[in-house]
Amino acid sequence: MAPQRFHEQFEHIQRSMPDVPLAMGPEEDAHFLYERGVVLARDGEEARAVEDAVRAHFTATEGLVPDHVRRDGPDTNRTGVTRIRTGAPGAGDDTVPHALRALRQAEDRRGRRLVSRNHVVHIAVNACPGDEPVPVARTQPANPAAAQGGYDADSAVGVLVIDTGLVHDHRSYPPLAHTTGDAQQAETDADGVLRQYVGHGTFIAGILAAVAPDTAITVRGTLNDAGAILESEFGARLFEAVDQGGWPDIISLSAGTPTESGDGLIGLDAFMRELREQRTLLVAAAGNNASDTPFWPAAYAALPEYADSVLSVGALRADGESEACFSNHGPWVRVYAPGERLTSALTGFDTPMPYVYQHSTYDACRFGFDYPCTCQFPRHTGALSEGRESTGAKPDQVMFDGLAQWSGTSFATPVVAGLVAAHMTAQGERDPRVARARLLAATADSAEVRGARVPAFRPPTWRPVPVIAPAVPA
Repeated sequence: MAPQRFHEQFEHIQRSMPDVPLAMGPEEDAHFLYERGVVLARDGEEARAVEDAVRAHFTATEGLVPDHVRRDGPDTNRTGVTRIRTGAPGAGDDTVPHALRALRQAEDRRGRRLVSRNHVVHIAVNACPGDEPVPVARTQPANPAAAQGGYDADSAVGVLVIDTGLVHDHRSYPPLAHTTGDAQQAETDADGVLRQYVGHGTFIAGILAAVAPDTAITVRGTLNDAGAILESEFGARLFEAVDQGGWPDIISLSAGTPTESGDGLIGLDAFMRELREQRTLLVAAAGNNASDTPFWPAAYAALPEYADSVLSVGALRADGESEACFSNHGPWVRVYAPGERLTSALTGFDTPMPYVYQHSTYDACRFGFDYPCTCQFPRHTGALSEGRESTGAKPDQVMFDGLAQWSGTSFATPVVAGLVAAHMTAQGERDPRVARARLLAATADSAEVRGARVPAFRPPTWRPVPVIAPAVPA
């Protein structure tokens, strides 16, 4: 992945978590963020073993203070995870590498991974941005357009969207008239300018409602805080979301993270185990790093025990022929769907609202693709862009008054969630996992991804967008 936008987003996320010392993964991949000075372990005997192993290592290591090794919070909780601090709070030196080296020996003895970093889970256009939204005239139809059929409270498929919340005027967009959930916090800054990623959850709900009109959509603002949350907190927030309304038919999740080890998230162990015992289908975004590195929790789809309960989604480019330049890929990605230049509801239906771009476009695709992708068009200069101050370039500002065009696996995900829901409605199927299996088995559609043909879901109301580069101002 080209690291520039990742570095720009790091500062943005750090400002949203001022009391959490964050760090980036290794420079050569720049894929994940984590809480510095903390490791995660499973509750109970394993957490105590981790604490003892780290303390013993620090005692034997010159310059490290064993008294700074301690567990934060209760020893047992529903998420089954314990934070273990491995250094003085706020200390500049990151002692986690020492802890991890000490624990590798303990893991080798037990034959099980005992510990991980406390990763930052983020919406899939946040720390790995596909692009930023582009205003669309209200006269231009949504894409995908609204499918035929209406909403029936008695038959509607229940879909829970875990994301940022709903903008205040979302009901002004007819497909979202029946959508409920949490309000988006702090839509604008002190100057009345839209904050970054406001409208992300609303945009997703709009796509879902268009593809599957007979859905009872609930949007939870689990990721309202700059679209990011610590792994140690995410499991508890997921439990809160399902506890509010019960386990739904489908969860649409456009968030995740790669991990240092390449394995799953210890912080989600308990939630994933409980999900497996329900009938709920988790539809999860594959991420926008243009990488084959697993992005969790989408990558649970490749584990046999979760094969029927998790569906991972990559993004197709605007013409639908192959993958979008930003889309993650690999055998752990089960299906691809349109995810570039989709059109849905954003915000500003009541009053037009300004937005200042945060990232600049590139002269060429940052991932090395040769089609006119969203890396390059439409051209704009962003406020966070590295080197902008030296050129004196001002960030570009636009106005939103309802609809927007946006790209990312974030938005391919509700396309697939909507198609599963629409299949349930059309076939009278009440089990979303059965619907998932039948859709995958029945699809004859495919797309080319990295030289291979892979399953692709394309909604009947989706229109390909020609990938012709607009003229670049002289």
